[in-house]
Amino acid sequence: MSIRMIRTRLRSAAALALLPALALTACGSGGTAGSTTAAAQSPAPTDDPVAAVRKVDSAAALLPADVRRSGKLRIGSSVGFPPGAYYPNGPGKAPAGQDIDIADAVAKVLGVKAVRQDASFETILPALGSGKYDVGTGNFGVTTQRLKTVDFVTYINDGQGFAVKKGGTALKKKVTDLTQLCGLTIGTGAGTTFETTLAEQRGVCAKAGKKPYEVKVYSENAATLTALQQGRIDVIMSTINGLRYQAAQPAAGTAFLGEYHRLDVGFAFRKGSPLTKAFQAAVNELIEDGTYARILKKWGTSASAIDTSRINPPEHR
Repeated sequence: MSIRMIRTRLRSAAALALLPALALTACGSGGTAGSTTAAAQSPAPTDDPVAAVRKVDSAAALLPADVRRSGKLRIGSSVGFPPGAYYPNGPGKAPAGQDIDIADAVAKVLGVKAVRQDASFETILPALGSGKYDVGTGNFGVTTQRLKTVDFVTYINDGQGFAVKKGGTALKKKVTDLTQLCGLTIGTGAGTTFETTLAEQRGVCAKAGKKPYEVKVYSENAATLTALQQGRIDVIMSTINGLRYQAAQPAAGTAFLGEYHRLDVGFAFRKGSPLTKAFQAAVNELIEDGTYARILKKWGTSASAIDTSRINPPEHR
């Protein structure tokens, strides 16, 4: 083997080794390997629009008496990848992101402390019903199915999108119809709207006379990204804002294919929770005083802004 070939293989191996490090902290929710490298790839913005937020008595008065007495809100938080929620300085350090800032700002408006507990995405909604958490965050899209068991208070409009390996040949254009995925292997997150959409539409390829697509489900975004780079999947289906942000990081090596379906995203509560009106009032207060716009500008998600927060809106069609 020539020296040139050896150097090429070493460079390829080094690049592949970097991927899990980037994914674990910038796109995943566990592990400590490579946290310094990942933090360098995705440092958190330094401005703090939440610092100036103060309690608003009219919103705080909507809280149930037991929450006002305790002064705390137990938040089940899925820390996945930027710009929603991630660990810019590695696991064990403070998380950052759009969802973190909005939740902290809401807590300040309501005059309570946000007590955050990390949890895997697919475990949060079931845990709300058991009373483990008061509220869940994790870019939860509002869907007809979820509305049967969960209440939502909206705070952004995000949704579903696709990404591929940069320079790959699997897909070259925006996905507007799932038949474009026929014959491909799609990676997505467990318990997500993406998994549900792909499962519900699995028969579209057979109807079109094409080979069906295959779905591989991962519990961490780290594993999904690594699978894409290693060629075990052809395309990722995930959040619009997350995939757009990821594609802007050179080490990720992905290309964003655009939006597929928009969804309202909200704080999640057990069905019938007495907290929804207080949260809605707090989000609307942040929208009115300009804090909300500053948070979204900080994280590059201004295109996901909403005009007003709603409780349990119907799913976008």
